[in-house]
Amino acid sequence: MRKLFLWPGLALIVVVGVALTACQKSGGGGDTIKIGLAAVESGSDAQIGSTMLQGSQIAVDEWNNNETPLKTYHIVTETKQDGSQVQVKLDEWNAKGGVLGKQIETISLDDEGKPDKAVNVAQTLVDDGVVGVLGHLNSGCTIPASRVYNQAGIIQITPGSTNPQYTEQGYPYAFRICGRDDQQGAVAGAFLHDQLKLNKIAILHNKTAYGEGLATEVKKTFESKGGTVVVFDGIGQDENDYSANVSKIKGSGAEAFFWGGMYGQGGPLCVKMRQAGVNIPFVSGDGCFDQSFINTVGASAPDVYLSFGRDYHKIPAAQPFLDKYKAKYGHDEGAYSVYGYDAANVLLTAIAQAQTTDADKVAAVMKSRAFDTILGQVEFDAKGDTKTSGFVIWTIKDGKLQALPDNP
Repeated sequence: MRKLFLWPGLALIVVVGVALTACQKSGGGGDTIKIGLAAVESGSDAQIGSTMLQGSQIAVDEWNNNETPLKTYHIVTETKQDGSQVQVKLDEWNAKGGVLGKQIETISLDDEGKPDKAVNVAQTLVDDGVVGVLGHLNSGCTIPASRVYNQAGIIQITPGSTNPQYTEQGYPYAFRICGRDDQQGAVAGAFLHDQLKLNKIAILHNKTAYGEGLATEVKKTFESKGGTVVVFDGIGQDENDYSANVSKIKGSGAEAFFWGGMYGQGGPLCVKMRQAGVNIPFVSGDGCFDQSFINTVGASAPDVYLSFGRDYHKIPAAQPFLDKYKAKYGHDEGAYSVYGYDAANVLLTAIAQAQTTDADKVAAVMKSRAFDTILGQVEFDAKGDTKTSGFVIWTIKDGKLQALPDNP
């Protein structure tokens, strides 16, 4: 893996015309096939972003070493001696390792979780000749970066961006392997109203495309069920003094609290609320689904709930990946490591079966068939979203995040 770092002084965007777009759409030039890896790898969200890309890298390594569990094949037509023709399926078309007879080269860039840096990262990857991108993590980065990839004709699969706007833009090369916030928000809102039996909640978000978007979806669902949102405010990502917010929540009569944001702020916010005597249920989304959140709030924190996908630790097909991840990186996987792994396998399988890196042909393959992944069978709709989301509610038990047993 070639790892690049973008220095502020190098944020020069080179404008390249139609010739570059045509080059990217055809792809496959040179001795390797280049795949971009992009996510936040520094700052408070670094853990969840880095571990996502590490999952993708394991998949790429398996393909390069001919270890991929997803066998590839292609169909050829053979003419028999009597003149009739039959179609023959040739397995392990990728037997030499890599894809399309070439090794896969990954270029990993840190977008720092900042939208403007993400655009710079996207342009750098385009200029460097990638034919596909696995990333970004934060919706606020994925959405603006997608405009650069779309213009260049490059397939993008995000393993972790949940804001609906990403695929609602109508870009033919945009895909996500996770669910959307209008699905996640509906699950969290229904949990607050239907399962916790609450009528008044407070909501705070981090003013990002992800955080505010998810918070808005929770608000919509909760109010549609007859509940009342007594506080709906936002704070900046760099804010760390929550005193005024906690006081407002405490005096609002809220029976529960929802945080739309990442674990770097969510953990300290939860602690601050408990210290102030605000002991109502604390609910958040996948942005807090990280061991760092547990380390901050405590291994036995009561009444803490998070929405995330189903428990892949109970899926036998996941165990080889989980073992390989820990052996390679020396620690357990992150929340989106499996999603990064599956996204990479889907992209490379589609390239292999399209027998080209041409974005139009690869996208056509991705929207025409189902893919077997650790997370189950994945199918994309016309927008590039998965047809099933699988969000459930988790809580902290015995120092670990565990899915509630009564999840639907």
